[in-house]
Amino acid sequence: MYQKLLNKEAKLAVIGLGYVGLPIALEFAKKMPVVGFDIKPDRIEMMKKRIDPSNELTPEEFDGCDILFTADIEDLKSVNFYIVAVPTPINDAKLPDLTPLLKATETVSKVLKKGDYVVYESTVYPGCTEEDCVPILEKVTGLKYVQDFKVGFSPERINPGDREHTLTKITKVVSGCDAESCENIAKTYELVIIAGVHRASSIKIAEAAKIIENTQRDVNIALMNELSMIFSKMKINTYDVLEAAGTKWNFLKFSPGLVGGHCIGVDPYYLTYKSKKLGYHPQIIDSGRSINDSMGSHIANEVVKKILAKDKNIKNSKVLVMGVTFKENVTDIRNSKVVDVINELKSYMVSVDVVDAYASAHEVKEEYGLDIISEPGKNYDAIILAVSHDKYLKLDEEYFMSLGNADTVFADVKGIYKNKIKKLTYWSL
Repeated sequence: MYQKLLNKEAKLAVIGLGYVGLPIALEFAKKMPVVGFDIKPDRIEMMKKRIDPSNELTPEEFDGCDILFTADIEDLKSVNFYIVAVPTPINDAKLPDLTPLLKATETVSKVLKKGDYVVYESTVYPGCTEEDCVPILEKVTGLKYVQDFKVGFSPERINPGDREHTLTKITKVVSGCDAESCENIAKTYELVIIAGVHRASSIKIAEAAKIIENTQRDVNIALMNELSMIFSKMKINTYDVLEAAGTKWNFLKFSPGLVGGHCIGVDPYYLTYKSKKLGYHPQIIDSGRSINDSMGSHIANEVVKKILAKDKNIKNSKVLVMGVTFKENVTDIRNSKVVDVINELKSYMVSVDVVDAYASAHEVKEEYGLDIISEPGKNYDAIILAVSHDKYLKLDEEYFMSLGNADTVFADVKGIYKNKIKKLTYWSL
């Protein structure tokens, strides 16, 4: 298969062209003909015009790419190597929602032929690829797994908004259903991954490796969040403590904050779901998730307490929230925990204004029913710097005072203005 792709005797397709799929498709399209498939025709039209709907890639990154963008399944019939890179979210009950993954598998099954390869990049619980996806491929095609077609798993490791650790510079974990497929998949990815490839011994091992990457970060951030609550009661600054502790060579560098998005805030639920199915109820992972999911309410409640301490009527209070994306310097608003802060404030009848340097006002309205204003107003009783966008790092105390007054509470979630705010009432995690 690798040799056929190299000789352009076989064609590669990427199913799902979001923040994961599009960069992969473009990198491979510099080496071979690629079909980029997505179910949303409006997104396909944008990409045909060299526009990344996720706002992660520049038009120049489309240069020199042999790629057909399409929403037509007919264009997949000539493909032999499929990469599936669709979202794997959770539902309202915080259980895995495999709908996009299974629908993408059904799409591939309609065009899968003997000798073809299917590689999954979507984050799942260990066992999902072979227990949930492969049966669909077998049932629809009538082909036999391993014998007639090969399957692999190579988890995505893209970090949205990170211009340093880009796709080609991050070691790729790959796996296959047998030794032959693992080697073919590894060599194929080695065509585009400069950092190299790690061959996992099985698909389940690769799935587990991915799921614990984000689970580990989630648990460590939860510890920092819990410490911030403890230190707040001791009236000491968490970031000062972390700075001092960080002088030891083996102290792990994590900080408190809101844990949202579609990776760290979601992936641990896939692992706990599978764990509970097998009869083990994870304690540390569940506790970490509980702490991190409660941080939006915690931040809002601390701000309300600070406002009340100034003898103000909370129902008449105005709060400005700066930033609504799930992390800094991205447009992505999926699973943003800033929304929890806003909703908690509104439960106190507080008037909340929201600004963001990156988020689409239309998408925020559609997803959360919230209005983004283009410019902040005046006379705010509190200002919450919720997301540390670069554009917010160069502001000074005089600017914040112009939006409020000397009596205004300044809540600095990530502590980026530590020791720089002298006149306003300062608070951070």
